[in-house]
Amino acid sequence: KYIVKFKDDIARIATDETVSALTSKAEFVYEHAFHGFAGSLTKEELKMLREHPGVDFIEKDAVMRISGITEQSGAPWGLGRISHRQKGSTTYRYDDSAGEGTCVYIIDTGIEASHPDFGGRATFLKSFISGQNSDGHGHGTHCAGTIGSKSYGVAQKAKLYGVKVLDNQGSGSYSGIISGMDYVAQDSKTRGCPKGAIASMSLGGGYSASVNQGAAAWFNSGVFLAVAAGNDNRDAQNTSPASEPSACTVGATDSNDNRSSFSNYGKVVDIFAPGTGVLSTWIGGST
Repeated sequence: KYIVKFKDDIARIATDETVSALTSKAEFVYEHAFHGFAGSLTKEELKMLREHPGVDFIEKDAVMRISGITEQSGAPWGLGRISHRQKGSTTYRYDDSAGEGTCVYIIDTGIEASHPDFGGRATFLKSFISGQNSDGHGHGTHCAGTIGSKSYGVAQKAKLYGVKVLDNQGSGSYSGIISGMDYVAQDSKTRGCPKGAIASMSLGGGYSASVNQGAAAWFNSGVFLAVAAGNDNRDAQNTSPASEPSACTVGATDSNDNRSSFSNYGKVVDIFAPGTGVLSTWIGGST
């Protein structure tokens, strides 16, 4: 069975007796969402429609199913919170797909890809810090675990890619960070990410037009960018990359649904999410 969509100007279709005959025997006729029909077609009918100037496109019918739901009991408070309307749950409910087919780049201090909680889905790609080729700090590994580890992660089947732009003390130059962003823009085109690519940046500093431009370029290339609002308890509009309009800027909340005391705020913040007392993976195979 096939779904046939007519072009918006259907005057030619309306006067075509052959197409009208096919429409009359269709299983479904569409008149409001778009103009078209669905039904069984012979090879000859299919060929005729594909060559018809009034047909926009034809696709095979397929089946949708109810999405399976998985429950993780004894979950950290943050996972319980994002999957329930009310606070206090220790159960994390998530779709069975769990981010499978999605690539997430963690632009940070690097990640400990060998951590058992990553289940072989993590890769340390590249360092832009001279002489440092691992996560000697822990922040990047913690962020990666919050994103996709099997015990503490939101998307527990996503692929995780670490790019080190911050040193083992947690600092990095704007120029080095932009180099990491430039690298990800290119690398994301080479990965098999059928569900898309995401870049996560839990870092920030004073406003930088260069950093924001790099973030905007990501967006234009199809990479979704999630950035931390910052931890300075001030308006995020004067920081980068949090102030970049195309980025999804995330502030932090505590277990009582209050803004975390350290979290930045303001009109550039798009959403708040659990950010105080978040348990996750750590370097040395620990939590």
